[in-house]
Amino acid sequence: MAAQSVSVTSESRGQARKAAPSRQARARIRGLWLRTLLTVFLVGLFVFPIFWWFLASFKPFGDIFALPPVFIFKPTFKWYSVVLGGVSYNQIMLELTGALTSTGGGLYYSVPYIIDSIIIASVSTLLVVLIATPAAYALSRFAIRRRHDLVFWILSTRMMPPIVAAMPFFLMYRRLNLIDTYLGVILVHTVVNLPLAILLLKSFFDDVPYDLDEAAMVDGATRFQAFSRVIVHYILPGLAATAILSFIFSWNEFLLTLTLTRTAVRTMPVAASTFDTSTGGTEWGFLAALGTSAMVPVFIFVLFVQKHLVRGLTMGAVKG
Repeated sequence: MAAQSVSVTSESRGQARKAAPSRQARARIRGLWLRTLLTVFLVGLFVFPIFWWFLASFKPFGDIFALPPVFIFKPTFKWYSVVLGGVSYNQIMLELTGALTSTGGGLYYSVPYIIDSIIIASVSTLLVVLIATPAAYALSRFAIRRRHDLVFWILSTRMMPPIVAAMPFFLMYRRLNLIDTYLGVILVHTVVNLPLAILLLKSFFDDVPYDLDEAAMVDGATRFQAFSRVIVHYILPGLAATAILSFIFSWNEFLLTLTLTRTAVRTMPVAASTFDTSTGGTEWGFLAALGTSAMVPVFIFVLFVQKHLVRGLTMGAVKG
């Protein structure tokens, strides 16, 4: 009888041990599903406005603000034909409304503005990376007097709202004849993005062991050669992240560019502000087409540098 009870007890323990991993596996699966659903929800929360804006660029005007929202419709390319194709605004409005309109249309062909934005954002990003990289290296490696105060001062320049600097920049640019020039806009975008780029790159340089600098100089390299041929190789993820942020900030900068330009130079955000007319209201179809088109250059730029964004691979090779 005792042997039978011992056998039953051992069997129940064995079943319990088998059931425990099964319960753990089910808990892991439930946790995985919950994390997946939460991730999909958060991604959808951020992506949906972009998706909606993309749909609006193909919707007839009456469907853009229809309630309930319209997801199935006959797409139209009329907005893109004006914004990217240079078709007459009045011609499109005549087709849509059956009447000519005297509002808008003159500045809606936006390819020159997108080109202006590409030139300004690309050149200013290149200048930011070229200036910020050696500056960040010096702050990370050299025992500069009051270095922490200098870093804080660089950070403090980002605390100032752009509107504070708009008027001083305008007065200085007017005296230097830099109003409405590529050089003027590129310089102000570079100055605005430099503090963040320096601080970001400094954090990447701090992660690279100083032993690498010493080893390179022991092998006969100069300080500049150790910096340019060895250390920079290990912060490529940082350079890529800095370039992306600088490009996006320059691409989206509005206030200073609006203050320092007139008609010869006009970036995409400034051009988009002209789509809101005092008599005709906001041209939502054209604005959606311009906004969707303006995302393409940034997307292409990110594709070019995305392979360097996996910071852990390179930094892990250093630490190993």
